[in-house]
Amino acid sequence: MDSELQKLTVYFDGSCSLCRTEIGYYRRKDQDRVLCFVDISETGATPPEGITQDHAMKRFHVRAGDGSILSGAAAFVEVWTRLPRWRWAARAASLPGALIALEWGYRFFLPVRPLISRFFERAIRP
Repeated sequence: MDSELQKLTVYFDGSCSLCRTEIGYYRRKDQDRVLCFVDISETGATPPEGITQDHAMKRFHVRAGDGSILSGAAAFVEVWTRLPRWRWAARAASLPGALIALEWGYRFFLPVRPLISRFFERAIRP
């Protein structure tokens, strides 16, 4: 299998409405079916090796086909490399300093994610 299309396990917080919506989008765009999704909020869900469930709930993680674990911005970039209409973003992230900037943005976002998620949940409720 082409290394670009190796299976990738995506760990996400299914208790977060914002996260569920984003993962739903990724599922729809995964035309090659190379992403495997694990809702880490479910009882009995197994987090990536060496990571607690609590930590996995607080930060986005993926396990690459070679077994390596990526988190944060690097994990998002790895997902983008497998989504046809997002490969441009993965290429842009390879520019000097881009991944560092994305990671800083992600770290800024993490503390406010619960607030944004609650707002988002209220906005999408019927």
